[in-house]
Amino acid sequence: MKNKPHKPPATAVGQVSLVGAGPGDPDLLTLKAVKAIAAATVILVDDLVNEAVLAHASPSARIVYVGKRGGCASTPQAFIEKLMVSEAHKGENVVRLKGGDPLVFGRSGEEIEALQQAGIEVHVVNGITAALGALASLNTALTHRDHAHGVLMVTGHAKPGDPGTDWRALAHTARQAKLTLVVYMGVAAAQRIQDELLHGLAADTPVAIVQDATLPSQRRALCTLDCLHQTLTEQRMASPCVLVIGDVLRGLASLGQAQEAVLARGQIRAM
Repeated sequence: MKNKPHKPPATAVGQVSLVGAGPGDPDLLTLKAVKAIAAATVILVDDLVNEAVLAHASPSARIVYVGKRGGCASTPQAFIEKLMVSEAHKGENVVRLKGGDPLVFGRSGEEIEALQQAGIEVHVVNGITAALGALASLNTALTHRDHAHGVLMVTGHAKPGDPGTDWRALAHTARQAKLTLVVYMGVAAAQRIQDELLHGLAADTPVAIVQDATLPSQRRALCTLDCLHQTLTEQRMASPCVLVIGDVLRGLASLGQAQEAVLARGQIRAM
């Protein structure tokens, strides 16, 4: 009998992990994220990820920067998804490293769907989302038994051709249900967000603006809703910013932060 020709073993399909790098401070990485980064052979890095996070990567890992930042030129999402699939099919252990948490405005839904359709194993490693980092810097909370019974996280950046969030409806819901509004990627649309929210929320509703949350470059300002756009302009605050809107911020004074004067209507104060 003739020996059957030898066939090289098929390359094992790799895996992809969607890993949250947190809001900026590398000390806020979870242990699970550190382990995933250390085990990766290919790391696809978003623009908002702190470079210090990559200190946990293997020296042999291939680092690919796939920048995505609101208002700037970004790597096309379709290209990123194809790259993840291609590298995983080569047997690589791929980490898609994102700022904040991959499940909060990180396009993880699209990426999970693309990976699953390609038959690739996918894992999610949560990270601290920017809203939590921002509120921690103010020593206040997103919820409060007296002021806020829940939280709505919403993006201020709509997909091209999509009308985006119905801010008027959101304002009425927030007022009636006592909800804190957290707006990601809202700087460019701040004037419209302010004008529309004023149809349902009081002009003196407190607003906190936090830029570069948890980083040494972090900047904060407190104002009222009717001064949101003015504050951003006068304080020259820019993305990445988180906007926190709601009466939960009135708790700053009751918690001993001596911010009551800051929250008076029409006043602006940088922190």
